[in-house]
Amino acid sequence: MARKTKAEAEKTRQQLIDAARKVFFSRGVSRTSLEEVANVAGVSRGALYWHFANKTDLLFATRDEATLPVIDHVDAKLIDPTLADPLDGIRQALMLILLDLDENRAVREMLQVVLFRCEYVDDFAAVLARISESWRSFSGKLEGAYERAATKGLLRAGVVPHLAAQDTMAFVVGFLQCWLAEPANPGFRAELPALIDHHLALRRA
Repeated sequence: MARKTKAEAEKTRQQLIDAARKVFFSRGVSRTSLEEVANVAGVSRGALYWHFANKTDLLFATRDEATLPVIDHVDAKLIDPTLADPLDGIRQALMLILLDLDENRAVREMLQVVLFRCEYVDDFAAVLARISESWRSFSGKLEGAYERAATKGLLRAGVVPHLAAQDTMAFVVGFLQCWLAEPANPGFRAELPALIDHHLALRRA
């Protein structure tokens, strides 16, 4: 019985996360009420508050549900010390981001929420701090990959790993914003693999 109760609780939590993503995406975070999320999920407000203390807590969970698998995929390429070509590892990591965007609607919708449908003021300042922490972590892993490339003699002379990592991070944020701002425009998406190759070619010895 306890096992069934735990499974039912997890099912309710998943329903709430799925509903929150849909409502955040369609209405924006500030205009979404927890009651509305509960209604879309088909559960009571009490059930929602049993799982999530407030809207910030729900937004964190919804973001993590969509993006943590992507982060795991990307990290596997960025931090692998056995790669003969760390620059190719960076390329593979960026291509995996594109693949996840193409194939996973939940990832696309949640990134659009984070980039365009959330005001990071008052209680949601903590959300921005957490996002910034994620980007710093990503930048640190990029820097490690660039440092390994430099050690192997693969990095062009004069390229500083720390600055190259910051530049690549800005590049990724830029292509995410351009893609997600115009999801119906296939032209930019089609050019992204070539843009990634060009970005890394400028750094390669």
